[in-house]
Amino acid sequence: MSKATKRKHVVKEVLEDYVTPTEDQHIMRVLGSNGNNLHEAVTGSGERFLVSMPTKFRKNIWIKRGDFVIVDPIKEGGKVKGEISFILYRDHIQYLRKLGVWPEGFQEDCTSSERNEGTPKERSERKTEEEGDSDSEDDDSDLFVNTNRATVLYSESEEETDEDEEGTIKVLTI
Repeated sequence: MSKATKRKHVVKEVLEDYVTPTEDQHIMRVLGSNGNNLHEAVTGSGERFLVSMPTKFRKNIWIKRGDFVIVDPIKEGGKVKGEISFILYRDHIQYLRKLGVWPEGFQEDCTSSERNEGTPKERSERKTEEEGDSDSEDDDSDLFVNTNRATVLYSESEEETDEDEEGTIKVLTI
């Protein structure tokens, strides 16, 4: 089977199949990647351990911090105690909540898109608040700050010198 065909089948399986976890499987939230296809994850009860990404998902499906997965436990594992068997997306999570198999520890959690969008009522309330706060438009404190770049501030000083009475420019790097 070629790479393209394999990728097509794996993506189709992940996006279209709705899977419920068996008795020995766990629904877990990914906390981060430790490299080498290992991910740190937490159960609904708060237990943290490493899980591995199976070869069928590698370079075909990506997961990030905060995603939910179904994990098969590995009984003989020392550090790695589980293997990812299915990756859950928003539709899968809604399906599992309707069935009532979603863990209690994750009930208050929302997916990132649900958190950003909110309910229609919350969105309309936010719009009215934004309209009422017109004087906060000049405030730049909520803008994204890129920490990967050195910030350079230019300021003109009005100090007078003996040689030169024009303003000098000082460069400050933060």
